[in-house]
Amino acid sequence: MRPLVSIVMPCFNAASHLDRSVGSVLAQDSSDWQLLIVDDGSTDDSWHQLELLAVRDPRITVMRQSNAGAAAARNRGLDAATGQLIAFLDADDTWEPDFVSSMSAALLAHPEAGIAYCGWQNIGLGGGRDRPFVPPDYETDNKTDALLGGCRWPIHAALTRSELIRNAGSFDRTISSCEDYGLWLRIGTEHALTLVPRVLAYYHHHGGEQTTRNRARIALDHWRVQQKYLLANPKAALELGPRRVRELTLGELLHRGYTCYWQRDISAARSIFRAVMKEGYGGMRDWLYMLPAWLPESWHRRLLSSRDGAAPLSDGQR
Repeated sequence: MRPLVSIVMPCFNAASHLDRSVGSVLAQDSSDWQLLIVDDGSTDDSWHQLELLAVRDPRITVMRQSNAGAAAARNRGLDAATGQLIAFLDADDTWEPDFVSSMSAALLAHPEAGIAYCGWQNIGLGGGRDRPFVPPDYETDNKTDALLGGCRWPIHAALTRSELIRNAGSFDRTISSCEDYGLWLRIGTEHALTLVPRVLAYYHHHGGEQTTRNRARIALDHWRVQQKYLLANPKAALELGPRRVRELTLGELLHRGYTCYWQRDISAARSIFRAVMKEGYGGMRDWLYMLPAWLPESWHRRLLSSRDGAAPLSDGQR
């Protein structure tokens, strides 16, 4: 019998988190689901744990592939999914027990909607950044503008329809992050969205802050996703107008660069600033901040340290 919801979970070296994440699926108050877990070439004990899970519950199917990244693993899971609705859960994140029932009820109650999305919460960041968050209602007259500004929910805080996700082309394997953002853009700008205004998903952070390389990569990938969408949808770009397009894309990229800069994550800021400058974006004051990104990094750090009146910034201060 076809399940209502297929849950796709990529797994890479997640042995220490699998019990918690899979446990949150097993704890759902709805049993009308299948869980498809794709091991993406793990080198820890993940595969052994997955085999045991599949034996214990027939709703769990496990697959194994050589390491190819999360997008490829999710696409492999999608190929095997038979549910009417599709959800994604990474192997270190969790749901409330009524995620499946509440989110599927929202989509079934709104047949015009292509995506249901909900509130979520960071776990493990600290510093006041673990507060619950409910995204805004994107179903407005300027939805394309709002979604290009960013879909403010993580991949496991959404549920979509199987046929729509396949028609949208699944996940883009040419980028290493933000591939879910590209998918939500393609579906959300063509179909209605419905918000479930409760926190039902939890994003677990391990080791605190994102690394420098990840912060720059995510910012640049976000920009690339926007560019790909606009190239594929010239009508949307025309309706927004060139100035607004640059504000939504390069303006957002510059904002992320400044965030890294003021947090003194200089390596990430330099990568982002260089990309912005290559596009000729920003005002004179912006360029005064960005231009030193072309200096050798050690010179750039010394320049900032002289402004701060502090010792030179080391890699460990990122």
